[in-house]
Amino acid sequence: MRGRTVRVTRGRAVGAVLVLGVALAGCAGGGLPGESGPLDEGTSASGGQGTSPLANPEGTKPGLAAISSEGDRAEVRELISRLSTKGRGPKTGYARDEFGYAWMDTADGVPLARNGCDTRNDLLKLNGRKVEFRSGSDCVVVSMTLYDPYTGKDIAWKKAKATEVQIDHVVPLSYAWQMGAARWSEDKRQRLANDVLNLLPVSGSLNASKSDSGPASWLPPNKAIRCSYAVRFTQVALKYDLPVTGPDKSMMLRQCGA
Repeated sequence: MRGRTVRVTRGRAVGAVLVLGVALAGCAGGGLPGESGPLDEGTSASGGQGTSPLANPEGTKPGLAAISSEGDRAEVRELISRLSTKGRGPKTGYARDEFGYAWMDTADGVPLARNGCDTRNDLLKLNGRKVEFRSGSDCVVVSMTLYDPYTGKDIAWKKAKATEVQIDHVVPLSYAWQMGAARWSEDKRQRLANDVLNLLPVSGSLNASKSDSGPASWLPPNKAIRCSYAVRFTQVALKYDLPVTGPDKSMMLRQCGA
């Protein structure tokens, strides 16, 4: 109904599952700013907002929490050690459209596909707090508070300044192209681009500065989250049988105490 406040509360059942990696995606969004009601989204309690990647192998839980226990760090070092390595290939032929149009809802085989809402808005809803939708919509997010794991800070976001929050591909699409995705099927590339496991809403300026860097040349400024970031990068690479560079693998191991 138009003009009504839409409220949804997400329950937080955190499964203690230690698994490899799984999928998830998201990016640009459409729609105009408008009125709507608040959605009290339930990211984790303040201070350590988000979910450990070890407890979130499909990427369907919000945020990215730090990995602090030595037992967990030993577990993730073993996970990272499974990655194969190779040198980066040429960027020749790369274009964003090779991975489908931005934030398509039709990338079959990943969570949240074909739910009537584009991938970017799915990610904003999943990770935001106090989410407000455009009037008459339960999809288009126009306002929210986002805890950005890369900076460790909250962002008060409104769609009028949409680029202040961007959806980061943890494994950048250009990086994936250079590491072998150029030879993948179109369907597999579309899955990588829209798999929630590979997507995090973060500060737009940080996403831009990262570009297509691997962990050896770019890490989140929030040092507490760097091991978790390495694990998420690893989960995506393992799920898609994607090698990483030797320096990237070494850097990820270092971030987790190797």
